[in-house]
Amino acid sequence: MHARAVAASTTALLGTAALLFPVSPARAAGGSPLVIAHRGASAYAPENTLAAVDRAAALGIRWVENDVQRTRDGELVVLHDDNLRRTTDVEEVYPDRAPWKVKDFTAAEIARLDAGSWFGPAYAGARVPTLEQFVNRVERHHQKLLLEIKNPELYPGIERQTLKVLGNEGWLDRSHLAGRLIVQSFSADSVRTVHELKPAVKTGLLGTPPVSDLPVYAGFADQINPSYGSLSRAYASSVQAFTGPHGRPLEVLTWTVDDAATAQRVAGYGVDGIITNKPDVVREAVGG
Repeated sequence: MHARAVAASTTALLGTAALLFPVSPARAAGGSPLVIAHRGASAYAPENTLAAVDRAAALGIRWVENDVQRTRDGELVVLHDDNLRRTTDVEEVYPDRAPWKVKDFTAAEIARLDAGSWFGPAYAGARVPTLEQFVNRVERHHQKLLLEIKNPELYPGIERQTLKVLGNEGWLDRSHLAGRLIVQSFSADSVRTVHELKPAVKTGLLGTPPVSDLPVYAGFADQINPSYGSLSRAYASSVQAFTGPHGRPLEVLTWTVDDAATAQRVAGYGVDGIITNKPDVVREAVGG
């Protein structure tokens, strides 16, 4: 993740949406924070691939995080960077297409790329999944999804399109909205747009905004999700003192924690969830 930087719903919408939300799943689980597999179990399989989802499932991890970008022909694909170079063989397949931005390639062109060999030979031939493919794999494993809208300034309308895909794939029904889906972004405008388009969707704002700004964000974000390096017990408590758009305390998910000592420290701050590349390590440390 990389940092970038109101309207409340009507009373009727808030009342309806509130019925969908149980008590925070983190607090309901005996006080242990949720453990969320960052880009899938990305320490053990290539990030944001179906293999990373499968690895998280094999580890017994219930929550998976992913990133969404958009291709030149309007397809949503699951990839962290807005550039294809780091996690695919795009420079070999398309040597004359620098700077290899996602938005400059069609979905069919991206589907040709190897998104696994950079990680290890066992994953040669892994592909960049579409959002449909990714959510269907998460569904197959009965997992839950923390979906990040990346670089929304590059992709006008991506919020509406993301919600359309989620709806088409069955992810906006009552059972998913009640505890299996969160949509987050570093962009407050993007988070607000998701809330306005679909008020029942649980949302998160990535980053560490000043406490003085939290009353505004609490109008459309259910979570404030900071880097662990910017987090303190006092900040987590300040966030959780606010009530979000669905009438429940704001939650805190922190990222990206990969060692036991840090996991135990941030769990001691009272966070609601920990996003990690090594979910087995964090789960062992905090009991989540």
